[in-house]
Amino acid sequence: MSQNHFTVSFPVKSPADAKIIAEKLPPLMPELFRANDAIGTIHYSRFAVLSEKTLLFLGDFDGEFALLMTDLAKLAGPIFDAIFQYVDNAPPIPVANNVDEFVEWMASRLVDAVNLYTAYPGVTAREIRALASAADVVGGSELNPFLVVLPIKSKIAFIEVKMILRIRGSGTTKDLDKVGTPHFAQFVPLEDNQLGFFTVYDGSFDKYMADFTRNIGPIFDLIFKFTKDPPPSPCRKHLQEFIDFAAGANRAPIGFYQAYPGLSVQDIHALIADSKSPSAVAR
Repeated sequence: MSQNHFTVSFPVKSPADAKIIAEKLPPLMPELFRANDAIGTIHYSRFAVLSEKTLLFLGDFDGEFALLMTDLAKLAGPIFDAIFQYVDNAPPIPVANNVDEFVEWMASRLVDAVNLYTAYPGVTAREIRALASAADVVGGSELNPFLVVLPIKSKIAFIEVKMILRIRGSGTTKDLDKVGTPHFAQFVPLEDNQLGFFTVYDGSFDKYMADFTRNIGPIFDLIFKFTKDPPPSPCRKHLQEFIDFAAGANRAPIGFYQAYPGLSVQDIHALIADSKSPSAVAR
């Protein structure tokens, strides 16, 4: 099974509806978390209000998008029923009784990422949970989502930024590996020439930003040439300004789901390495 990412964009009917969704979603998140646990293929998920006209649903998962959406329709239908009351041209509800229409609609609102990063490719959420359980490892790390949205100056500039990111794909992966704390990361093109950078990472925000600028700062220096009101560059020499800018551009997540809570990137790497050791194979 390959790891994948989804960003689904929900077109909200009005600013008032966006506010209602933001208020209604948090109490529904325990139900979504239970559904995610039962499905077993989702590593992380979260909602975020992008603007007064758009709600985002993001996730990192194993396997096929259509299969995942089918499972969500069956196990978490009421959550999407609640959302679709405030969404333009929504599929029919109840979702659980209209699974095919739900899957088709979600696929039509899927936003393709420019590039994808994973710290542990080829390992499923189920496998990580099984390895942690077998080793009796309980995660003690703090994991956080980072949902920064960058306003790009123009449509032409937006095209250039996407080209830069595609060309530098493998280099970005190597840089993120050096940081050592991101689990998953994606650059995602959004409405109105905006670029989303979505990650799940270990530790505090300030430390992440410091490690981040030291290892992947140059790619953001390039992006900032095309960004409205960017912080000063190079960002590694202007760390506090970069931290302040990123904090201001960050979107608050609604319902941060973790399949293996508290397990850091290094915890997971250690579990995978131990499972491949001769003693583990012998057992």
